[in-house]
Amino acid sequence: MLADEEQEEDFQRFLRRVDDITNLVQGLNSTDSAVKEKNIAETEKRLHDQETNKEEESKSTVNRTVISTRASDMATAEAVNADGFLAILEKDAKERAKRRKRNEHLANALKEKGNDAFRKGDYVIAIQKYTEGLEKLKDKQELYTNRAQAYLKMHDYEKAIGDCEWALKCNEKCIKAYFLMGKAHLALKRYSESRQCYEKILQIDPQKESLFKDCMNEVNLEEKRIKDEERAMKKVQSGKLAALSIKELLQKLDRPDQNILYYTGGIRLLTGAVKDCTEQTLFRTNNGFSILKDNEIVRRWLQILMTFVNSADARASSAMNILSDLTEEERFKTQCHVMLSTGVLPLFTQLLTSAKLVNQAALARCIGIMGNLCADVVIRMQMAECKECWQACLKLVDECFDVSTPKYQECLFAVLGLMMNLLLESNVVIQYFAVDISGRCMSLLRDKDGRIVTRAIGVLSRILPASSSAVEEVVKGGVVKKMVTFLKAGGQITSNYGIKTLSICTRSNRQAQEDLVKSDKRFSVLLKLLDSENEMIVGNAAFCLGQCLVVPGAATSLLNSNVVMILLKHAGGDATRTLVQENAAIALGKLCVAEPRHIFQLRKLNGLAILSSSMKYLHSI
Repeated sequence: MLADEEQEEDFQRFLRRVDDITNLVQGLNSTDSAVKEKNIAETEKRLHDQETNKEEESKSTVNRTVISTRASDMATAEAVNADGFLAILEKDAKERAKRRKRNEHLANALKEKGNDAFRKGDYVIAIQKYTEGLEKLKDKQELYTNRAQAYLKMHDYEKAIGDCEWALKCNEKCIKAYFLMGKAHLALKRYSESRQCYEKILQIDPQKESLFKDCMNEVNLEEKRIKDEERAMKKVQSGKLAALSIKELLQKLDRPDQNILYYTGGIRLLTGAVKDCTEQTLFRTNNGFSILKDNEIVRRWLQILMTFVNSADARASSAMNILSDLTEEERFKTQCHVMLSTGVLPLFTQLLTSAKLVNQAALARCIGIMGNLCADVVIRMQMAECKECWQACLKLVDECFDVSTPKYQECLFAVLGLMMNLLLESNVVIQYFAVDISGRCMSLLRDKDGRIVTRAIGVLSRILPASSSAVEEVVKGGVVKKMVTFLKAGGQITSNYGIKTLSICTRSNRQAQEDLVKSDKRFSVLLKLLDSENEMIVGNAAFCLGQCLVVPGAATSLLNSNVVMILLKHAGGDATRTLVQENAAIALGKLCVAEPRHIFQLRKLNGLAILSSSMKYLHSI
């Protein structure tokens, strides 16, 4: 009876195995990539288990004489069939791996061709190449997200969303897919869906909070813009006088071949009429920007609107509202390329040097608007190369610093922001003014307004690389001690600018290195910054520490600290910025060279391998 039961169990086991293998075959032929990948993984596991079982069976024998000849034959048949099938699967798996590797190479080549076409603005070809790449490799996430980006450029938003969904099937934590899908939903005015996509980004990576806030702000602004337009259209349809007057004014300004006084008068009336959000919306929806494009004389709007800074009444604010809207238009920026240096900059510099004679609130807004225009590289280069513009900025800093009233403070805050944007460029004019600019910033570090101080440090962090003479002057002026003080109490933005300023000063100035060792006892400030979540701060803090270790006694003062563990963590970590790892590795190596007793701590932490691998960076020791 026992033999019959065992025979039945063997038979049922054989049938189950046949069913499993049948299911595997069907899964391998599935059109669903997820199902196919799952069965490939299961097949590879079975192959591994088979090899393991063979080894175990070779070490032991089974004596089952009670099983009938029929059962033995079935078991043998099962083993032969299963082993033969698994051997075929093993061969197939190897061939499939070779095929995949070849297809991966072809897909990558097509992706690069698509990327090249995308950079050139040929989105049709880009989509074609990405599609060809997907024919080679259907589960390559980058091809889906890249094609989605091209579809967005072509305003084919539904297809972009479809590709993002496929990318998420390949990688459910693909941030780029959620970002692009959010953009597509926003373009289709699906605000709720767009927000959900951006919320997913924050769930996947909480460190993307800044990106999340920017995206959510874009959704909120776009939703508000649509509501404003609907409200404005209702006013027009209901015959509201103010709404109709803006429409009529724009129609009059659209008349060709009038003299400059006609247009200037019309614009003055328009700025008086555009008082709130609804009127601004009506300006935009009634082809206000088209008038700018089509009329040669009215193209001088930027100059005309800037003259309203002289107005003491509400027209100055209205003019700045229109000017702010204009700077958001790409075609307006393109026209600025031509007229900026000859038509706009002379007027702008004149306004900067006449701060006491104009509406300071409007001037502050005007400076901020010009600073926003600097996001355009061509405009930024032209302004950064304008000697008169830099002179005017410095004059305004001096006047605002002397007067120090709330309205002047806003002008000072705005002009420092403008200078920071211009300092993204590097040219001989900036080098010429570097000492003067850094000197003004050193004076502003005494200001009571924390916003002014933060921006002054930001300007310092960008101007000092342009001039070694400027570095020498600020070091003599006690910049290191001041930066250490701000770093002890400053927020993340101040810390970012402050530690960058210190890294520039300590890079080549021995006095700065010694000043930092004196000012930051036992490097408590630098050690705190090395624990920051901001990689820029960590990288610059590690760089500063490495530079200061040449000062006698500096490395010894760190003997009872956790500096080795912190540097080791960053040197062997996976930071996005490789300079974080390199600077930490260099500092760690310099630390052990300057004070060999740190090596004992390194051994305890099993960090000698990381130190050894970092030696290639230590050419400067």
